[in-house]
Amino acid sequence: MKDSRYIGRFAPSPSGPLHFGSLVTAVGSFLQARSVAGRWLLRIEDIDPPREVSGAAQMIVQQLHDFGLDWDGPIVYQSQQYPRYQQQIEQWLAQGHAYYCQCTRKQIQARGGLYDGHCRTLGLTAAPDLAIRLHCEHPASGFYDQLRGYHPLAYELAQEDLIIYRRDGLYAYNLAVVLDDQAAGINEVVRGCDLLEPTARQCNIYRMLGAKEPNYLHLPLVCDATGRKLSKQNHAPALDKANVLPTLHAALAFLGHPVPPTWQQNSPRQLLGKMAQIWDKQSIVIEHSS
Repeated sequence: MKDSRYIGRFAPSPSGPLHFGSLVTAVGSFLQARSVAGRWLLRIEDIDPPREVSGAAQMIVQQLHDFGLDWDGPIVYQSQQYPRYQQQIEQWLAQGHAYYCQCTRKQIQARGGLYDGHCRTLGLTAAPDLAIRLHCEHPASGFYDQLRGYHPLAYELAQEDLIIYRRDGLYAYNLAVVLDDQAAGINEVVRGCDLLEPTARQCNIYRMLGAKEPNYLHLPLVCDATGRKLSKQNHAPALDKANVLPTLHAALAFLGHPVPPTWQQNSPRQLLGKMAQIWDKQSIVIEHSS
């Protein structure tokens, strides 16, 4: 089936180079888009400078190129979208949908661990060290995932007002992701299943915007021998440029897709082109043994 209206994306953070787990996500989202002749966009989520590694964004771009994962259109950098984030926050503040919050994590923990709306009616005004929260007036109780079916969100979490601007002066991940996906016209989000809970929270932001959330497909996570998710925080090794085809082969196998027997005779782009013709999300193995 071809659907030129399909728009997907890959959105890594520049906290380090891509590793095998990142590649699995990139390949899955890329093939989901290309299998229907859709567009695949690249966004660098550089809104958390303390976690960023110098040069990582350029390294990620080169790694994607090396593995034949070619994106459509210009690269979007979240750090260049701040005026749009601020405009939306100011609109919600003016409408009474958002408010300033002075609560610290320690205070929230002492009150049970979930934010209870403590500052919602205090009428706080802009000041240093204050966060801004979005009042989730019509909370989403869950969402539908194309591999896992309906994924519920615990009632208490669904009711929690979301931080959209952090006390340290940074824009919140959930806000930026939703506003950028909406601006790009993303109609399907393919990413790792470690983001299942944030997805349900992001549905609340779509509701506050009066917008329809995209379709979701959460891929299985790659874990190490101890069962920990491969991640930059856990010092997962960077992709090896000297072993592109074998690593790409392993990523496809992890996703449950056997490659043609002549795979070693192909370039990465040729192999991905062939795999796009036979890609089937229903073949993805949801659970993997560590």
